[in-house]
Amino acid sequence: MRGMNRRQFVSRMSAVAAGAALWSATAQDRALAATAARAVRVGGTTLEQAAMPVGSGSYKRLVAGPGWPLVVRGELAAAGSGRDDRRTGLASFVQFTDLHLADTESPVRFEYLAQYNDSAHRPQEALTVRGASSLVERVNSVRQGPYTGLPFGMVMATGDNTDNHELIELDWYLSVMSGGRITPSSGDPSRYEGVQNSGSAGYWNPESSFQDTYKAKGLPQIPGFLSGAGRPFNAPGLSVPWYTTVGNHDDSIEGSLPDLGLLGDLYTGDRKIEGIDDATAAKLAYALQHDPAQAVILLGKLLGNGGAIRKVTPDERRRPFTPAEFAKAHLNPAYTGAGPVGHGFTSDAASSGHLYYTFPLASGVLGISLDTTNRAGFADGSLGTAQLNWLESVLKSHSSHWYDTDGHVVRGGSSDSLVVLFSHHTSATMGNLLPDPYHPFEGRHDGNALVSLLQRYPNVVAWVNGHTHENRITPHGHAVPERAFWEINTASHVDYPQHARIIEIADNGDGTLSLFTTLIESAAPYTTDFADTSDRGLAALYRELSYNDPYATPAARLGSSADHNTELLLAHPGK
Repeated sequence: MRGMNRRQFVSRMSAVAAGAALWSATAQDRALAATAARAVRVGGTTLEQAAMPVGSGSYKRLVAGPGWPLVVRGELAAAGSGRDDRRTGLASFVQFTDLHLADTESPVRFEYLAQYNDSAHRPQEALTVRGASSLVERVNSVRQGPYTGLPFGMVMATGDNTDNHELIELDWYLSVMSGGRITPSSGDPSRYEGVQNSGSAGYWNPESSFQDTYKAKGLPQIPGFLSGAGRPFNAPGLSVPWYTTVGNHDDSIEGSLPDLGLLGDLYTGDRKIEGIDDATAAKLAYALQHDPAQAVILLGKLLGNGGAIRKVTPDERRRPFTPAEFAKAHLNPAYTGAGPVGHGFTSDAASSGHLYYTFPLASGVLGISLDTTNRAGFADGSLGTAQLNWLESVLKSHSSHWYDTDGHVVRGGSSDSLVVLFSHHTSATMGNLLPDPYHPFEGRHDGNALVSLLQRYPNVVAWVNGHTHENRITPHGHAVPERAFWEINTASHVDYPQHARIIEIADNGDGTLSLFTTLIESAAPYTTDFADTSDRGLAALYRELSYNDPYATPAARLGSSADHNTELLLAHPGK
């Protein structure tokens, strides 16, 4: 500081900081301009604008922030010059994932474990159905891929479509996707019967002035919130065909306990646990993560004698569904919507309960939907031997060549199709190798086994999944370039950032393909008004409350710029 007093030094440093901020803003502006110049249209996507938290208090408000520019990722293939002028669009579709449409009044919920598991109770959870419908509105308005300009060929929901695999939650999901009148409430339709009006300090009680732990962290009082949340509304439904992939919350209790039919009476009964002592809560939370069978026993004991139990209105629609019933419900003509009939599931699936299938994603592009759930319990998944063998037979039939386990080229197959896989679980969350209780003698296979299989088939270009509630894109490289593929993992629509993802496939005419991934948010306004409990106002609150969930980690789930709006290069198989 020689020759410069403190005031001059501070002034100089402020100028430097302002200059750096200006440079950063200018660099981002240039990146966004370059992004828009390469696109057909950016409107309605996070290429144009994205939610941004503001404020200095513990409760952050959301506003419309600047968009996120395109990031070109060349780990698997180099980006050739002039490819935009040669680009031919091959496919354009949308991924939904982890909607978690939740019956928050259900007796089979573990809200009292929120301090151990942030998904046990979310302040926004009464608004899941409205939030999902607002996401549908966004897809209907955007209509096309921003880089190819191709109309969306379909929407795929990659699992955890329901929160606790109840029939009423399945009805809400199917109605959100196909359109119709929805009353997002169970039990007594004239009143809310869940923890959010319990008067317990452990939950957010939105309509009460009672100072619970959530309000102590800045969450507001919102008169009319719960009555608005349960109010009937008309869901528009998707205007494009849609398909469903099954997730662990679609086939097990709270996505982690084996459903062996032992708790059916609890689902449809009149006793709801709203609180237990800390020691029991810790014991149950541990069992959920390490010993699902023990957790079922503990839960049964609690209902017999333990905790704060509330009488609720019984509702047969809360009954859990089987995999066969899951498929059968999709075949109901009331839920056909924009099609196709069954949304990937057939009458054979409704008979067998086998929830994996193929479908034509686009001309020359095959979609494969897997069932990676394991009904033995735990949240993570794996594949059974029968399904793995089925998958390889499908890949062979759509490949003119592939590689054997020793790396030798094998010629065969009657046709060539690019292949996109869909599953709920990721390669890193498929380590649950417990025997499936419904197929106890069948082997189970982890994510590494699946990656190894996929890398033997060059036509596989992408594996699209959910489960982690995070945005993360992973290259699966190989010494032979055509054996590489991209794994595209997208954040949930229940936890912040509440994203869905547009995915486009384009042929660059130079021996490479580009996969464009573009995140979208719901059609809800960014700004909220605590006095506005209209459908749009509640959908906006759904997003903002998810950011302010005191047990959540929004920054971690958001991902980096390389996991957001991207161009993923890879070798075109066989070229």
